[in-house]
Amino acid sequence: MDLQDQLKNLFPDHEPDENPSEEKKSEKQGIWLQEDPILCKYEKRKGKPITILEGYTGADQDFKKLAKELKTTLGVGGSFKNDKIIIQGDYRVQIMEILKDKGFNVKRVGG
Repeated sequence: MDLQDQLKNLFPDHEPDENPSEEKKSEKQGIWLQEDPILCKYEKRKGKPITILEGYTGADQDFKKLAKELKTTLGVGGSFKNDKIIIQGDYRVQIMEILKDKGFNVKRVGG
C-alpha cells in the first residue's frame, strides 16, 4: 500500500490537485515588478564588505521573500532592515544577474 492509497483511505472525499506545480509558479511570479531600478551598493562596515539593495516600492513581505531567496541562493548571511536588504560580502555581480533574470531593473551605485 503506497502513500496515495493511504491518503485515499484517510480522506475519501478529497480530490487531489492535478497540477500542484502551477500554484508554486504563480507564487514566484507574484512579486511586484517596479519601474524604478533597485539600487545595488557596496560598502564596508567595520572593515567587512557588504552589499546593500534598496529602492523597492512594493510590499515589505515581497522584499523579505526576495532577501531570503538571495541569501539561500548565494549561501551567505544577511538581513532586512529599514526597507533595505543587507547581504554579507561583495556579491553585486551575482545579485544583479539574479534580479535581472527575475525581471527587475537594477542599477549599480558606486565602484
